[in-house]
Amino acid sequence: MIVNNRKSKEMLIGPIFKDPPLYVTFCGTLVERVTTLKLLGVHLANNLKWTQHVDAISSKVSSRLYFLKQLKRSGTGPEDLLCFYITVIWPVLEYACPVWHSSLAAAQTDTQVATAEGDENNLLRKRLYVVADFC
Repeated sequence: MIVNNRKSKEMLIGPIFKDPPLYVTFCGTLVERVTTLKLLGVHLANNLKWTQHVDAISSKVSSRLYFLKQLKRSGTGPEDLLCFYITVIWPVLEYACPVWHSSLAAAQTDTQVATAEGDENNLLRKRLYVVADFC
């Protein structure tokens, strides 16, 4: 395996961050030490808080909601709006959700969505109505 020194990063997590060890070198190149990084689309922080990830998702969803709003203004039917939501907005909200959602603080989430309690189609309709009211 060939390791790219420029893309390699080191992140210290937990109490070791208070008394950091020596910097790591690889093939004579110093490995950059970071406090946050993006790995497979998930923003990780050394304090194990998800604020940066939630902000990134919120930004992505906000821009996509703008397009949904434009579609509604142009007279697009509800079925097409639902299709747009399912294919463009929902994947952004649900990507890697099992990794980070259970760790959210109460202040970072407005409501807890229990998909086990309801039918997924009903959940989609509820979300679409919320989105439609937003538009």
